[in-house]
Amino acid sequence: MKIEILEAALAAVLGERAKKLVRDRGELTLTVAAADYLGVAQTLRDHADLKFEQLIDLCGVDYSSYRDQDWEGPRFCVVSHLLSVSKNWRVRLKVFCADDDVPMVASLTEVWSSCNWFEREAFDLYGIIFEGHSDLRRILTDYGFIGHPFRKDFPVSGHVEMRYDDEQKRVIYQPVTIEPREITPRIIREDNYGGLH
Repeated sequence: MKIEILEAALAAVLGERAKKLVRDRGELTLTVAAADYLGVAQTLRDHADLKFEQLIDLCGVDYSSYRDQDWEGPRFCVVSHLLSVSKNWRVRLKVFCADDDVPMVASLTEVWSSCNWFEREAFDLYGIIFEGHSDLRRILTDYGFIGHPFRKDFPVSGHVEMRYDDEQKRVIYQPVTIEPREITPRIIREDNYGGLH
C-alpha cells in the first residue's frame, strides 16, 4: 500500500529526527522536536523520496486539558498538513513548543510561502511565535485586542467590547454590557418524539 511506502520512506530519510510516526485511520502523523522542525520541513519538501511540494494547512493546538484530562507534556502544538502532488500522498506534521510561557517554533514561510497567513492566525489565536516570520501580527482580532482567544484559559465572554460611537465618530471600547447567563439545554420528555416508541 502507498501509506506503507510513505511510512518506510519517512523513517529511512528522517531517522532519529522522527520522534514519533503514527499510522491511524489511514493517515500518517509525524512528530518532530522543535529544534528539528525547520530542517525536517526542508527535507520533506526537497528529498526525492518524499517531495511534499505543498503545505495545505497549519494550525495551533492548546493541549492544556486534552480530552478533559490533565495533559502531561508541552501545552502548545503546531500541526501542518502536507501534500505531495507528484507522489500523491499526505502527511500530518506536528511540533510541540518547548516553552509553555513563550510558545515558539521556527517559521516555515521560507519553505512553503502558503503558511504565511496560517502562522499569523496561530499567533493571533494561540500566541504561538513563529521565529523568522517577516510579518507576524494579528490577522483575525482587532489590533488592540489583548490575549489569544483560542487558548483554553481565555475567558468565554471577554471583558471589553467595541462599538462605533456616532457622537465621537470613531470606534470605542467599553466594558462588556452582556449579562452572563448559564444556558441549560432543553430535555425532550415526550414519549412519542420523532416517531420513536
